[in-house]
Amino acid sequence: MSLLRPAAAFRRVFVRIGTAVLCALLVWLFAAANLFLYPQAAKDPSGEAVSADAIVVLAGAAAERLPVGQQLLRDGYAPVLVLSTTDTPGNANTDFVCEYTTNPAIECFTPSPLTTRAEARSVARLAADNGWDEIIVVTSTYHVVRAEANITQCSAAHLTMVASEPTMSPSRWAGRFVEETGGLLAAFLRPACGSRIG
Repeated sequence: MSLLRPAAAFRRVFVRIGTAVLCALLVWLFAAANLFLYPQAAKDPSGEAVSADAIVVLAGAAAERLPVGQQLLRDGYAPVLVLSTTDTPGNANTDFVCEYTTNPAIECFTPSPLTTRAEARSVARLAADNGWDEIIVVTSTYHVVRAEANITQCSAAHLTMVASEPTMSPSRWAGRFVEETGGLLAAFLRPACGSRIG
């Protein structure tokens, strides 16, 4: 009898811990889906009265992000399209445009290091140097919250976040949820900028 009681107590503790972990995982999954799958960003800014000084397309996933930025420029939302270049495979389309464009409405910059935090500092510096008060920022749906958090830590410019729509499998979305959760926590624990630039 005495051996059964500790085993039963161990099972109860194990079940409680397992239940707590499962509940925490479900809460995180719900929060991550709301933050990274359905962020509060415009999918199409045509319903808003948006007139900006610049459209910035953040690096990565260029196949989905670049066309959105180019369309916004064609539609007259801003006079300049600013592209983040990285010379990496995921940014090949944007890097190609930056290397060969002769369009005076397109400007390019390379963040150093190649991180969202460095992009935020670069965007803030460009805004300060050019007197931009209104910026449209294009990035993937899952990246909107972290990018906005980083850029607002560095710049006082008003941001309109526009989300491009990635096509990913559920497992890749799960990976993005983990990566973006870590990046968002880092943004609040270690801000991209100690004070705003400009």
